[in-house]
Amino acid sequence: MNSALERLTQLPLGTRVVIRYRIGSGLTDALGDLVARDDLGCTVATRTGTLTIKFDDVQLAKAVPPPPPRRERRMQH
Repeated sequence: MNSALERLTQLPLGTRVVIRYRIGSGLTDALGDLVARDDLGCTVATRTGTLTIKFDDVQLAKAVPPPPPRRERRMQH
């Protein structure tokens, strides 16, 4: 098992993660909360929806800190 998969299988559900994985002939990233995991893959809740990623496609994975607080919108005059 590669170190990225080891990390993913040990992180508690609810942890904010970034996962780099294969898609087609390239790579892409998923950033969000780890919400589910089984023997074949994991599910990440991102800002745009939930995403299921097969462990076979995972290249890198790590826990990341929570997002910074949203800043108040400045009023324009």
